Amino acid sequence: MAATPNDAAPLKPLQGGALVLLTIAVAFSTFMEVLDMTIVNVAVPHIAGSLGVSSSEGTWTISSYALASAIMQPLTGWLARRFGEVKTFIASVGLFVVFSMLCGLATSMPMLVIARLLQGAGSGPMVALSLTLLLSSYPKAKQGIALAMWAMTVVVAPIFGPILGGWLTDNFSWPWIFYINVPVGALAAVITWALLRKRETKTFKTPIDLVGLVLLVVGVGCLQFMLDNGNDNDWFSSTLITVLGITALVCIVFLIVWEMHARHPVVDLSLFKRRNFTVGVVALSLGMMAFFGINVVFPLWLQTTLGYTATWAGLATAPVGILAFLMSPVIGANINRMDLRMVVTAAFLIFAGTSWWFSTFDSSASFATLVLPRFVMGAGIACFFIPLNQIYLAGLPGDQIASASGLANFCRTMGSSVSTAVTVTIWQHRGEFHHAILTENVSPAHPAATHYLQGLAQGGLSGTRGLGVVDQVLTREALTLAVNDVFWLCALLFLALIPMIWFARPPFGSAGGAAGH
Repeated sequence: MAATPNDAAPLKPLQGGALVLLTIAVAFSTFMEVLDMTIVNVAVPHIAGSLGVSSSEGTWTISSYALASAIMQPLTGWLARRFGEVKTFIASVGLFVVFSMLCGLATSMPMLVIARLLQGAGSGPMVALSLTLLLSSYPKAKQGIALAMWAMTVVVAPIFGPILGGWLTDNFSWPWIFYINVPVGALAAVITWALLRKRETKTFKTPIDLVGLVLLVVGVGCLQFMLDNGNDNDWFSSTLITVLGITALVCIVFLIVWEMHARHPVVDLSLFKRRNFTVGVVALSLGMMAFFGINVVFPLWLQTTLGYTATWAGLATAPVGILAFLMSPVIGANINRMDLRMVVTAAFLIFAGTSWWFSTFDSSASFATLVLPRFVMGAGIACFFIPLNQIYLAGLPGDQIASASGLANFCRTMGSSVSTAVTVTIWQHRGEFHHAILTENVSPAHPAATHYLQGLAQGGLSGTRGLGVVDQVLTREALTLAVNDVFWLCALLFLALIPMIWFARPPFGSAGGAAGH
């Protein structure tokens, strides 16, 4: 295993304008990646309509991206060691830009899903390495600020993602949500290369774990395909879904066993021997399942049920980022003075409270009523991302930061991906259930139903036309009750996560020994 000649002493952290410029460039790279997770959410109905598929099939544009990104993220550590962190990051940004353009040029759903898969694969190492490069360029005393700046980009994207996605979709067309990445990504890559090309990390010629890689791709791929298609195929009553489920289970179990004994594992599972890494990553992944589920179902409900345009759905979704943006620098600056378990507990309480708040709304809820809990929820985001990143990185040596970030981002992305499939399925199933219950009340035995039908008949909507209107009303109310159920379940999950975070053990210190390589 031959190291390259760049074995010199660690370089000093960047200072002044160079550090500010690097922070902006790396932040925009992270911003793009997270933006592309959320910008598509409000455009799903438009994309589905444009390409002639259902809204549930339209969510493949979210889950396919998450799937490919998830598969590539655990490879971040190997890629960074083999080619260097800077080169790997630049290549990742470049591929992301190219495949963003291809996403915008797609003319069918299969084309778009393939382009999104490639875009996700390109973006895989980008977020993990953006954090690694920031931590290695900041003085150790200011790494809390670096973590906050990085996390801010993760939480600011939900402000702009839905609004930008909605505005571009309504005023131009949905391909522009992908074209917007091209200039931003190109500029970020040029600035990062200019500042860091002489600060490349040591490289090692380590072999790739092909068995582990195949098990990872097949296992995660089958799992995602099963989740995406399970609802349309009535889950395990379908032979296809059953085969996919068994294949995913077998591959993932074999992957875990193989990686524990492999000399050069593609997924460094030894990180899970560290208590804080395990607690932080599990809390981050399950927390993202609930949080992302809300962010997928909420704009879908607004557009398909309440008649919101993509722009207004974006405006209703976006306030979640305001308090997050304002609070992130404060938490970052004081991260070493707080018990991070208390901060994360506060985040889960805020998330649970606002999720329950959402579950109380009916279909007549005004825009202002819907926006308020989204605004309050933002306080939880700053208390969620920054402390959990600090907890799982605590005490890790600098050469493990890329692998740890990649594995943590893999788990976070898989949580988001599973969440998309599961929450949409639960919403649809509960919608059918509530529709059946509500339909039982449309009979001559119920005076309210009779009175409503008589009112429609007087307005010229009698017989079948009147019943059609009633069915539309029942569907709207059923889907609203169903979305309430999803929010309520998310609230329960947030509460269930609170005891777990207390298994983390302080001190959490600075985020690893990443000041130099």
